Amino acid sequence: MSDSPEAEALQRVRDGRSWSAFCRALEQAGQSILQAGTPSDAFDRAEGFRYLTRLLRAGLESQLEYVDPRQPGFYQLSNETIKIGNDNPDNVYWNARISGRHEYRITGTRGAARLLCFATKGGGYEKDGTLTPTGELHERQLAVSPDGRFEVHVSCAQQPGNWLPMRPDTTSLVVRQTFDDRRREEPARLAIECLDPGPAPALDAGELESHLLRATAFVRGTADLFVGWMANFAAHENALPPDDQLRCQRAGGDSNIFYFNSRWRLAPDEALVVVPRRIPRCDAWNFQLSNFWMESLDYRAHRIHLNQHSAVAEPDGRVRIVVAHRDPGPRFPNWLTTAGHTHGGMLFRWIGAEEHPEIDTRVVRLEDLPALA
Repeated sequence: MSDSPEAEALQRVRDGRSWSAFCRALEQAGQSILQAGTPSDAFDRAEGFRYLTRLLRAGLESQLEYVDPRQPGFYQLSNETIKIGNDNPDNVYWNARISGRHEYRITGTRGAARLLCFATKGGGYEKDGTLTPTGELHERQLAVSPDGRFEVHVSCAQQPGNWLPMRPDTTSLVVRQTFDDRRREEPARLAIECLDPGPAPALDAGELESHLLRATAFVRGTADLFVGWMANFAAHENALPPDDQLRCQRAGGDSNIFYFNSRWRLAPDEALVVVPRRIPRCDAWNFQLSNFWMESLDYRAHRIHLNQHSAVAEPDGRVRIVVAHRDPGPRFPNWLTTAGHTHGGMLFRWIGAEEHPEIDTRVVRLEDLPALA
């Protein structure tokens, strides 16, 4: 008589086959970096393999440490050293694993961020490459007490007060805090609790292998998703046309944001000039540079993005951004460095805008920049 599936799962943990399966799956995730169409030089490959280690940290947090929706907690799938899908340098992101089978309460203090947004999602990069919207609660809808405290009810059924909708297929929650200057402004302080948690379970040894393999599936699914996006962006390199907004939403984007995703490439003596046709009334905007893997460049050490607070407008109100390998001088205060990269991704966002003006771009020789001033 054969062993039951539960007994087999426990035996695989005891004899190490579960760990071996995890290691093999992680090795196979490296094919995301080696696949046709990705850069083959040592620098980009090194960044790519580092990217996988970062995704693994995020995958283990979401698929192992915080996997139980009855015992939720906030963790980060994107921060200064974990970067996914043109992550916004102006944002602090928090995530939680939740389920439409339960109800939750978020409590916190508002902080000083320009914007605070809550969203529930279905799917998952480890499942089907999506984070589909199932509910949102935006800044304008959030009621906050005079002392800065607030409470949000998260459920499928509508609730009075601050309510963040879910659906039965909801699997996760994303919190975005968008800052003018995140180094100086106080973030919100948040906590989440399940309203019908039951007892906190111990680690189920029989489930370990499935958790580990979901973590590696997250690594592979995330990497493959955005390598595919970069392949699509090759059709408009160094330009910033409007992206497919529904695709952005299905991948976890915010409905309050209008996205211009693309990719850039510059020779040593070239500059990319980026000029919005006008700045509309909006909650915020920003422009950023990323590497080939759609990780924001290291904003801890380099100036690789601008927003409504940091950009310098010209007398006529226009904002002209210059991307170049070296500083073109004080006549171009909105210079962004490539931080040693020759190509990568880029993204312009209008956030809460009444309209979405197009973004003009032009590649020029660095020596010709003064003629544009």
